[in-house]
Amino acid sequence: METFLIRAVQLILSLSILVIVHEFGHFIFARIFKVRVEKFYLFFNPWFTLFKFKPKNSDTEYGIGWLPLGGYCKISGMIDESMDKEQMAQPPKPYEFRSKPAFQRFMIMIGGVLFNFILALIIYAAILFTWGDSYLPMKNASMGMDFSETAHQMGFQDGDILLSADNIELDRYGENTIRAIAAAKEVRVLRNGKEVAIPVPSDFMQQLMGQKKGFAAFRYPMVVEKTLKNSPAEQAGLKRGDSIVAINGMATPVIYEAMEQLADNKGKSVMVSFYRDGALQEMSIETDTLGKIGIQTRALTDIYPLKTERYNFFESIPAGVKKGVNTLKGYISDFQYVFTKEGASSLGGFGTIGSIFPATFHAETFWEMTAFLSIILAFMNILPIPALDGGHLLFLLYEIVTRRKPSEKFMEYAQMVGMFILFALLIYANGNDLFRFLFK
Repeated sequence: METFLIRAVQLILSLSILVIVHEFGHFIFARIFKVRVEKFYLFFNPWFTLFKFKPKNSDTEYGIGWLPLGGYCKISGMIDESMDKEQMAQPPKPYEFRSKPAFQRFMIMIGGVLFNFILALIIYAAILFTWGDSYLPMKNASMGMDFSETAHQMGFQDGDILLSADNIELDRYGENTIRAIAAAKEVRVLRNGKEVAIPVPSDFMQQLMGQKKGFAAFRYPMVVEKTLKNSPAEQAGLKRGDSIVAINGMATPVIYEAMEQLADNKGKSVMVSFYRDGALQEMSIETDTLGKIGIQTRALTDIYPLKTERYNFFESIPAGVKKGVNTLKGYISDFQYVFTKEGASSLGGFGTIGSIFPATFHAETFWEMTAFLSIILAFMNILPIPALDGGHLLFLLYEIVTRRKPSEKFMEYAQMVGMFILFALLIYANGNDLFRFLFK
C-alpha cells in the first residue's frame, strides 16, 4: 500500500504540473490576442469545486476540481468539452475566440502542445546540468545480458554482449537500443570472445509486445552489500563483498538465478558457495518462509563502472533540446505499433503510467518521467481527433486553406464524436490495466 501511495502521489504531482503548463499555453495566447478566458481549472469539477477564486477586475475564475483526470481552460466563444450551446447561440462578441482571425485561433489552440514540449526541453536541460548523464556502457557489463524467450528464439544467448545493429554501435541499453534492433536486419554480439551475427525478423517488435516478457536485462552476480541485523546470513557469517556463486551445488552466477534457488528452498537449510577475497568458501544458511536469507545485495551500478557525461549551463541547453527531440522521435516511431494487435493489447491507463515512477521518491527520476510524460501529452494532444487540440487545428487548417469556416453545428457534432472516442480509449486503456492486475 505504501508503494502504491508513493507512486500515486508522484503521478498526480507530475500530471498536475503538466496540465497547468498545458492550459497556461492556451491561456497566455488567448490573453495575447485579447480573447476572454472564463475559467482556468486544475482537475475537472463536475457538480462541485474544491476551491475557486476570481480576482477583482478579472474575467477569469481560477479553481481546483475534485476529479484528477486533467484540467481545462474555458475560452469564450469556443466549442469545447463544456458544450456551452447557450453561449454559442448568442451573436459573436469581439472578445470571443470565434471572432478572431484563423491564425490567432491557431496559435491559441497550439499553445498547450507547444508549452508542453518546451517544458520537456527545459526539464531535460535542467537534469543534464544538475546530474549529468550517467549510464552503463554495455561493453562494461562483462557478464553480458540475460535474454527473454523471444530473444532466445531469434538466436541470442544469455551472456551475449550487444555490439551493433546494422553496423551502428550499440553503446547503452534502453528504448533506443530496442528500436535500433527492430529496424535492423542484423545484430552483432560478442559471444565467448568472438563476434556473432544474428538476423532480425521483420516482426521483431510485435513478437516482443505479444509475449510481454521484454528483451534483455544485464547479468550481474549476487554480491552482499550488507547483512540485516539478526538475520540468518549475519548469524552464519556472511560479510560485505561476498559473491554468491552457487546454492546447494547449483551454479548461480547471476543474481536472478540465486534468488530463484533460494525461493525454491523456502524454510530450509541451504549450502551457499561464495567467493571471499578470491577464495571459494561454503556455509549452511537457513532461509525464511519467503526464501530470504537477510541480505541487501549490491546494485548493478555499484558492480559495473558507469560513464557520466557532465554539462555546464550553456552545454546543457542544446543537449536538453537534442534529448527532447530524440525522445519525441522515438515515441512517434513506437506509435505505429498501437495499430497492431500486440500494440493495442499493451496500451495502459493510469495504472501503467503510475508504474513508471519508482517505489521511493528520487528527484532525478521524477523529473525524467515528468519530461517524458510532457512529450507524450504534447504528441497525443496534437493527434487529429475532434475534442483534442489536434482536431481543432485540423479544422482551422481547413479554414485557412479553403477560406471556409466549418459550421458551429458541425463543430458541436465533431466535439461529441471526439469525446466519445476519448472516453472509449480511456475505458479500454484502464480496462487493460485492470485485466492485467486481476490475471497477472
